Amino acid sequence: MYTALCAAALLSTSAHAANVSVDNSSGAWLGFMNVFELPANGGGFVFGSGWGIGDLVSEFDDGAGTLTMSPNTIGDPDPFWYQGGGAPGAAGNKIMEANLFLQVDDDSLAGQTVTFEGMIDSNSFTAAHESFIFIRDFAPDFSSFNETIVAASAGAFSISLDTDAGLGRHVQYGFQVKGENVWVTDTAPFGNMVISTVPTPASMALLGMGGMMMARRRRNA
Repeated sequence: MYTALCAAALLSTSAHAANVSVDNSSGAWLGFMNVFELPANGGGFVFGSGWGIGDLVSEFDDGAGTLTMSPNTIGDPDPFWYQGGGAPGAAGNKIMEANLFLQVDDDSLAGQTVTFEGMIDSNSFTAAHESFIFIRDFAPDFSSFNETIVAASAGAFSISLDTDAGLGRHVQYGFQVKGENVWVTDTAPFGNMVISTVPTPASMALLGMGGMMMARRRRNA
């Protein structure tokens, strides 16, 4: 009887908790960029919009099992983006907040304690850029959200958020890099962040099938 009660309690607890990790490039990653004026120009919000993963200066290397995030660059030399116009050595004219994340919209995480875990292999960003790990739980119309957000540093991480049980909410988890935009040839001195990735379950299944096929070929050789 005691064993049955313990098992029931464990099932009840696990039904309200979900662990997520850092998928590799096969995951349904999304990008969003928020743009602000420099603090010297008032620091006001300029605009926000969806951006491609590459435009966030984020790069997956599935062979090495890594995701690298670097300072944001803009190829447009317009003075809107760079003080005096874009060119090597030009100072950025905006603060860029690059958000790279996975988003769950099917209510499967609603009302659960979501824990986002992973490993940051290295973080060499200078003081010019901030980097964060986050979980966000948005209202259906994105008008408000709850979040857990912590500064990123090298090593293992684990953060959690109790999500709202309401229907139609959007749960996001991922990484943010914020700082002045940098001309493309000038990024190296500002550092980067390298994060370990793991294949999505579907990718792992395909890898497993590939291994089985190879084994069969060896046996038939």
